[in-house]
Amino acid sequence: MNSKRLSLQNRVFLAMLLLVLVASILIAIVMIYQYNEQAEEYNKGRLERKESAIRKHLGVELENTSFIISPKNLKYIFRTQDKIFNISKIHNLELEIYDLQGNFIISSNKDFDQDSILAIDKNILTQLANIPDHRYVEPEEINGKLYQSSYTYLLDDIYKPLGILHLPYLEDNSQQDKELKEVLARLGIGFLLIFLIGFALAYFISSYITRSLKTVSDKMSETRLNKRNEKIVLNDASQEIYNLVDSYNSMVDDLEESAVKLAQNEREEAWREMAKQVAHEIKNPLTPMRLTVQNFERKFDPTDPNVIIKLKEYSKTIIQQIDVMSSIASAFSDFAKMPTQKREKINLVEVVKHATEIFTESYISFHTSAEIIQANLDKMQITRVITNLLKNATQAVEEVKTPTIEVKVVEENLNVIITVADNGKGMSDEVKEKIFEPKFTTKSSGMGLGLPMVKNIIQAYDGTISFTTQDMQGTVFKIVLPKE
Repeated sequence: MNSKRLSLQNRVFLAMLLLVLVASILIAIVMIYQYNEQAEEYNKGRLERKESAIRKHLGVELENTSFIISPKNLKYIFRTQDKIFNISKIHNLELEIYDLQGNFIISSNKDFDQDSILAIDKNILTQLANIPDHRYVEPEEINGKLYQSSYTYLLDDIYKPLGILHLPYLEDNSQQDKELKEVLARLGIGFLLIFLIGFALAYFISSYITRSLKTVSDKMSETRLNKRNEKIVLNDASQEIYNLVDSYNSMVDDLEESAVKLAQNEREEAWREMAKQVAHEIKNPLTPMRLTVQNFERKFDPTDPNVIIKLKEYSKTIIQQIDVMSSIASAFSDFAKMPTQKREKINLVEVVKHATEIFTESYISFHTSAEIIQANLDKMQITRVITNLLKNATQAVEEVKTPTIEVKVVEENLNVIITVADNGKGMSDEVKEKIFEPKFTTKSSGMGLGLPMVKNIIQAYDGTISFTTQDMQGTVFKIVLPKE
């Protein structure tokens, strides 16, 4: 059954049943969690009490011993008259004593083979020494049973460490588990009764709620924007349904007037969007034209023997950008043909290098795998793409102490790859998701049409554009274009 086609009655009915079911499950989960927490707290507290009592008992034995109290004599002190076995029996807990280097000394378990007992792990010794209260507890599994192994220092009468006391405490939760099963069984019976009652109530309430809505929905399904719609007349319904009917009837009265205004607003919005795109696209070639003129003013020398050649280069650049503006105007005159796709065999290396040289920043570098890489593309459109990416890159490195922008052109089988990499501020995750969306921008000025237009140009030539970025480390744009 398709859940999207369920009636409102069925949705209300299922939602109420689901609410009862989820509430029952949550109560059971909370109860299980509470029981587990209580069991954990109980075992933790019991281990601490056992450990405290055993340490006091060991302290009493140390005070009453006739041996010199030292780490070497611990074995003899507690083995005399089976003291360690008596302590273990009194407190109902096995205990082991190690020296300060973690080597085994004595155990209350008579069956232990001294030679088979491993020394305390060095990591545990380190933890024990660094913890302020010199007490370390680690969970261990022995013979399929879960133990909490406690390690603590055994101190003499001046609180100097003599050895390490190890208590393997078995967590016995059988009684708590039994009680939990009994409680859950009782809850299961209660939940079943609640579910049956909820089933009946859900069916009754869903039928009552949707009875009048059926009439309203039938009328609303017949409503059309381009025809005169009838109002709804309902005699027996709740106050909420009456409010819904009144709202619908008011909507019908305003529908015709709204339809006319909507059509007018859509036309106006379309022209506004078109005007924004025209302004943005014309602004793009103006930037390199401005840079070229500034470069010309700064470097022009009438006495230079190559002045005519340089003048032609500057003029060629300006004319090229004027041609771009002319092509934009021609494209928008056809209303939806921006950018116009044009193909001619060009040396992509020369085109990209020329677009790079428009920018006078010394930190912009250009690299290529070959001096000539031919491709069937539009020279002006590629210039617009590189100019736009470089403009964004220069803005990204404005706050970098040692900015770097690298432009590369390489061949790869039947494709040509152009990359523009900077070491700027990078992009956040939010910006990455919207970077190619029209009208999205992170700048205080601009309309956010540059990168979407770049993407349209690349896709028009069956190419792809992608990027990788790291916050405060930089961004790399990668363009892949077929040569044919």
